[in-house]
Amino acid sequence: MAVVGADTHQTLSGISSGSSDGLETALGLREADRKFSGLDARTFALVKIAALIALDAPPASYAWQIANGLEEGVTPEDLVGVLRAVAPQVGGPRTVAAAAEIMVSMGLPFDEEG
Repeated sequence: MAVVGADTHQTLSGISSGSSDGLETALGLREADRKFSGLDARTFALVKIAALIALDAPPASYAWQIANGLEEGVTPEDLVGVLRAVAPQVGGPRTVAAAAEIMVSMGLPFDEEG
């Protein structure tokens, strides 16, 4: 096992759990990235969510980005629209997996069949 300092361990733990403080520190300021893109905050959030779907991102990434999106005015209906828009490019398995992660991120229960 590698010897890791307490600060490094805490930073990695924060990033892996989707802690916004850890992510902001590690990845830079989200607002600066958005301004550089030229997109409004809502569109920026939707594009980031679409990228997570395409990348088959881990659950912590969804939790953080969905929360950011909802804060920027993204609606659950918008999220369904993103899933429908990217499904032909990313395929069924990634779309199904992303739908589940989006539901979990919004605190929605799965139905009996899901």
